[in-house]
Amino acid sequence: MAALIMALLFSSLHVSLAARNLLQTTPSLPTLPPMPKATLPPLPAMPTLPQATLPPLPSTQIPSLPNPTLPAMPTIPKVTLPPLPATSLPNIPTTIPSIPTIPTTIPTIPFFSPPPSTTSP
Repeated sequence: MAALIMALLFSSLHVSLAARNLLQTTPSLPTLPPMPKATLPPLPAMPTLPQATLPPLPSTQIPSLPNPTLPAMPTIPKVTLPPLPATSLPNIPTTIPSIPTIPTTIPTIPFFSPPPSTTSP
């Protein structure tokens, strides 16, 4: 098992060194020939559109509205509240009351005895 692990370690070391060697000694790529320049025909001139003549807007005077006068606001009297009575806060208990126990037995309900039979066996 140890030999297999060592072989994998050394093989990965050789692979990485080979890849590094290939990266450092890259051959020069051939240059591409120059591409011919494409000549496009000139764009047509923008046509001139006829200008529309609009009739002038009618000049009407907007009548001015009268300024309404608001009635004077009534003065509100100042209200003074009576002082609050000095009351103390209620006492908060510091101990937890015990929880009552829940009965685990079912109470029995007494039944009446059946009536006596009228026929004898």
